[in-house]
Amino acid sequence: MRTPVLGGACLLFLLAGCGGGVDSDAAARAAYLGLDDMVEEAMNLGFDGFNAATSANIPEQSAMGDESGTLVVTGQVDQGSSPNKEMRLRAALTDYQDVVLVEDELVIVYDSVDAPLELDLSLRGVPDGTLQGTLTGALEMTGDITGSVVLDLTIEGDIEPDPMDEARVRRVPGTTSIRGTATSPYGVFEVDVVR
Repeated sequence: MRTPVLGGACLLFLLAGCGGGVDSDAAARAAYLGLDDMVEEAMNLGFDGFNAATSANIPEQSAMGDESGTLVVTGQVDQGSSPNKEMRLRAALTDYQDVVLVEDELVIVYDSVDAPLELDLSLRGVPDGTLQGTLTGALEMTGDITGSVVLDLTIEGDIEPDPMDEARVRRVPGTTSIRGTATSPYGVFEVDVVR
């Protein structure tokens, strides 16, 4: 679900003022928002891997970004028929870009740095339940926001079957809270987003 979060012209002005890096809470927020849909896609790739796995280790799963690049997910998902699942996923991004809406679209392209992002999720009551987890790791960005950033985020919200594909799970719009920090060469900035 995409909703306007800041006036695009205002945000682009803030970013341009310091070379386009993550140099403010607004820029940190925008840097996360470019990854927001990736979190849901990675979760569903984890479920796809769970369905294809013969052990806790899931086979590699991949998807394209909305605009460009690839997301590759590996890791472990609890086996068995329980509606509660623990996912320990690694999300590798290569030239990955989704659309970021802030009234205007920002172009932000992401690449994993040295290692994939770590996405650890605890899902309760699948498919109508809750999720809690963390997203951590380093990224290199190009486009309207440039440079390196290290994310350390917590995620909490509700989940439901995707009405477009009941075999998949989605976050209930408006219930997911993402909080934490984005650390760049400019400093440590707060991320506080509800999606």
